[in-house]
Amino acid sequence: MTLGRVIAVVPAFNEEGAIGAVVTGIRALDPAIDVVVVDDASTDRTADAAAAAGATVLRLPYNLGIGGAVQTGFRFARLRGYDSAVRLDGDGQHDPAELPRLLAALALGNADVVTGSRFVDGGGDYRPPLGRRMGIVWFAWLVSRLTRRRVTDTTSGFQALNRRAIALFAEEYPSDYPEVEASLLVAKQRLRLVEVQVTMREREHGTSSITFVRSIYYMLKVTLALVVAMARKYTLPEEAARP
Repeated sequence: MTLGRVIAVVPAFNEEGAIGAVVTGIRALDPAIDVVVVDDASTDRTADAAAAAGATVLRLPYNLGIGGAVQTGFRFARLRGYDSAVRLDGDGQHDPAELPRLLAALALGNADVVTGSRFVDGGGDYRPPLGRRMGIVWFAWLVSRLTRRRVTDTTSGFQALNRRAIALFAEEYPSDYPEVEASLLVAKQRLRLVEVQVTMREREHGTSSITFVRSIYYMLKVTLALVVAMARKYTLPEEAARP
């Protein structure tokens, strides 16, 4: 399978210190990959830094959150007719050097979505704080049970997608803490999900907003969202449906 035209979708909010290196890393890996940074109404110079590094920048007039920013990027990719996409966060935790692993798995043609997982082979050295670790374990177990597929890292937003998955996420993407619910959406639409082992870096700039208390709140809220999503019927474009 050929990957065709590939776009990198990078959501970013107040990542002035990291976004330039993310864009430069993608372009250094493969100059043929177009990079679009979705600036989620940042109050710093994120958009300027991304543009200076060579990215196309979509500036949102209001802060939509990670889900809205990611969906904006996929809508752009769909409208521009890209065949494949990769998604990386703008904080630098997703290493562009790991992209060949995701793209190679996508090129095999047996996956619509390839997710970079920190836990596939059990040998990774990622050690999250307790609250986040609880959420990762809980959602991996819950989504695996609901979908009857083994999933190890439902909170990872490091992904490669084909045209079908781009169409799905352009039309329908969860808005708040979206990655877990998106894993369920992929399964409900009978798209093929494959995980590959990757190494993720620690955040180099800024601080995470996810505290222990917020982690517990996140677990409860997303668990409820998954229950609702299991019962919901989606109306999606033809190219996102799997025969």
